[in-house]
Amino acid sequence: MPLNDTKLRALKPGTRTMKVSDGGGLHIVIAPGGSKLWRLAYRYGGRQKLLSFGDYPRTSLVSARKQREEAKLLLAGGVDPSQSRRQQKRERQGSQTNTFGALADEFLAKTEKEGRADVTLAKKKWLLGMAKASFGRSPIVDVGAAEILSVLRDLESKDNLETARRLRAVIGQVYRYAIATNRAVNDPTYALRGAIASPRVTHRAAMTDWTAFTRLVRAVWSYQGQPETLIALKLMAILYPRPGELRAANWSEFDLKRRIWIIPAERTKMRRELRKPLPLPAIELLTELAQFTGGRQHAFASASSPKKQMSENTLNSALRRMGFKADEATSHGFRASASSLLNESGLWTPDAIEAELGHATGSAVRRAYHRANYWEERGRMSEWWANKVQQAASQFAPAEKSEAMRGGLAA
Repeated sequence: MPLNDTKLRALKPGTRTMKVSDGGGLHIVIAPGGSKLWRLAYRYGGRQKLLSFGDYPRTSLVSARKQREEAKLLLAGGVDPSQSRRQQKRERQGSQTNTFGALADEFLAKTEKEGRADVTLAKKKWLLGMAKASFGRSPIVDVGAAEILSVLRDLESKDNLETARRLRAVIGQVYRYAIATNRAVNDPTYALRGAIASPRVTHRAAMTDWTAFTRLVRAVWSYQGQPETLIALKLMAILYPRPGELRAANWSEFDLKRRIWIIPAERTKMRRELRKPLPLPAIELLTELAQFTGGRQHAFASASSPKKQMSENTLNSALRRMGFKADEATSHGFRASASSLLNESGLWTPDAIEAELGHATGSAVRRAYHRANYWEERGRMSEWWANKVQQAASQFAPAEKSEAMRGGLAA
């Protein structure tokens, strides 16, 4: 006879395990210890099997019968209820471990193993932190374009258009990683292209004609601030590296006898070693710098903390004190100035200029060939450029020199 709650409550444990049927293969097992466990007996593939539905009264009679009927429907469709339950369990576990936040952390760990620059990793972590705060705990397969767009719209409303653009891009990178590792099937950020306003493109301030660049060089050479800052600015004009590459330079990277600066791969934007020829004016400046920081690890050590490198704000702050506004000149702008004026001269091949700037061009084989093939040209180009910069610096106009010196003294 079918069971009811009165009969179930009346069932008492004995010295042996007992089994009481409810019909249709569903029964309850009463253990000597007093537990009452629901079981379903069924046949699949010619074998007798059992499926557990939990204990009574936590699993009610109504619930147990509902699970019995669901199991019968699966059997009718040729599906083993036990196997179906195991698959559901795996999917639940997967949804908990394959959250957007978990996949984002995996992606960041992979990016770090690839040797990306610390600043690149920091930016990606910062951007993904905004996404994780919104839907980091959700399974990645459940996060759609609408959820992502909500975060982007919030940034758009604050006029942070460039941040929104970068965030969409890095979220897309996480999804492509998830697809590659079989944890997602599509990238919803693709549908969001054009969904938010595009940021206005603004290039870093740079002086790209000789008249303006000469005015900048004159101001730098007459600067009256800290000697380390002055030398750093002069080397930015002569060598035009990335500002971070110069500020973080260690003395061990400079070979003054061979006249070469070897920037290690971990400190370059392209994550490969960059060798720069050192023209004579750069050698003289580094020799002078050694009088101030030669006993330290960092060539451009911080004035407030000698064991640390020069602050990233130091060079731009010096330019501001000289009277140049942020939209007129920046430390990074020396690269654009050199690139424009070197190309304009028509004396040097574009590939040699790009190699000296540390830009990636073409395939890995072609880049390796260019580094070797243009070294001699880059050496001649560096001497020519350094001489041009020094010529510009020597053309002081009295009024300009006085003004620049007053800016330096104000520091």
